[in-house]
Amino acid sequence: MRLHILGICGTFMGGVAALARELGHDVEGSDQNVYPPMSTQLEQLGIHLKSGYSAAHLQPAPDLVVVGNALSRGNPAVEHFLDQGLDYVSGPQWLGQQVLRGRQVLAVAGTHGKTTTSAMLAWILDCCGAEPGFLIGGVAQNFPVSARLGRGRAFVIEADEYDTAFFDKRSKFVHYRPQIAILNNLEYDHADIFPDVEAIQRQFHHLVRTVPGNGRLIVNAEDARLAEVLAQGCWTPVTRFGLDSGDWQARLVAADGSAFRVLAGGEDRGEVRWELIGRHNVMNALAALAAADAAGLDTAAAIAALATFRSARRRLERVGDVSGIAVYDDFAHHPTAIATTLAGLRARVGAARILVGLEPRSNSMRQGAHAQELAPSLRDADAVVLLQRPELPWDAGQVVAGLQGRGAAAASVDALLAALKQQACPGDHVVFMSNGGFENAPRRFVAALEQDPRGT
Repeated sequence: MRLHILGICGTFMGGVAALARELGHDVEGSDQNVYPPMSTQLEQLGIHLKSGYSAAHLQPAPDLVVVGNALSRGNPAVEHFLDQGLDYVSGPQWLGQQVLRGRQVLAVAGTHGKTTTSAMLAWILDCCGAEPGFLIGGVAQNFPVSARLGRGRAFVIEADEYDTAFFDKRSKFVHYRPQIAILNNLEYDHADIFPDVEAIQRQFHHLVRTVPGNGRLIVNAEDARLAEVLAQGCWTPVTRFGLDSGDWQARLVAADGSAFRVLAGGEDRGEVRWELIGRHNVMNALAALAAADAAGLDTAAAIAALATFRSARRRLERVGDVSGIAVYDDFAHHPTAIATTLAGLRARVGAARILVGLEPRSNSMRQGAHAQELAPSLRDADAVVLLQRPELPWDAGQVVAGLQGRGAAAASVDALLAALKQQACPGDHVVFMSNGGFENAPRRFVAALEQDPRGT
């Protein structure tokens, strides 16, 4: 079958394309901007990519158009396949019907930590010999691809609450029908499609409704909003995790989270020593371990697997060290993610200075939905330069003021880089935070430091 995938360079739709190619389909696709890393991965798989959404890209007509949720009415490709009566389906529905049916689906949902936890769970399964399939919404460093069919029965899917397509406004995850579902956390996000947190809770409850009675829900014991979701009705056994409460708990051996003991059912099951840091990643690990246990894996082997786990790219990824200045690239989409990441780094570096370059890039951030929470989320930063592009519809001055002398705004990435370079000194840790491309700011900063090692 010849498939044309619209929005193919997004991490999810790129994964769908890779799976379709592995199934033997003839796959091509279009995107507004054909860009790496997904474009490189797809081209290596022999998938032909077209730039833009011209109707001509759908001529001759494919057997099926697979539609990403970035597409909407008025798009030339969308209007063409509707006018011509071509067969079309959303990416999540195609995945659910063509890949997940008949598999043991392990879905990872939550406002934060989906990519890291999905990659972690897939790695545990792989190390334990389960040969899982997976689709991860990021670049997992333990695997050469972000999606594969796998030879085993298990399939790990990053379960996003964002909407499915312009013609299906349910969350993506309702199409996955998991046997095991992780509910990692729940906060208000995606202000472009959800009016309030209650609307997100309703979608999470739709997911809960799809998990069978002989399945398992793995739920954050510390999250009150998830407790409210389960109070709406739950028909599946629940395993809870938390640092100090729940069926699976952790005792920190290192304050930065790089080492911790795992307790299950009150019994010490072993120690994790790994390269990740932060309380949030310890919670992610507990969720993955509990899910692996629900899938029947040996806990000691699962704990051992975490020692070799490498975090997904852009999760506090250290991209350079120049003249004693460490530079990181971090995928920051929400104030809670910013706060937990910086808290983990602070626990590791102690009194060393942390400088942050922040781009408010997510839909919610750009709309100003989290503007009041940004300054408090940056409490562990010694200095912050916030990118205030001319099109940002809210005044970054309120965030800068809230930083009480530790913050400044810059109108361009060039200005932001210059401001950070002027401040950076040996011993500093400079973190670039954005869920977008940020005009390659982290690596440009490394290059600028290499040209002027003094950092001035």
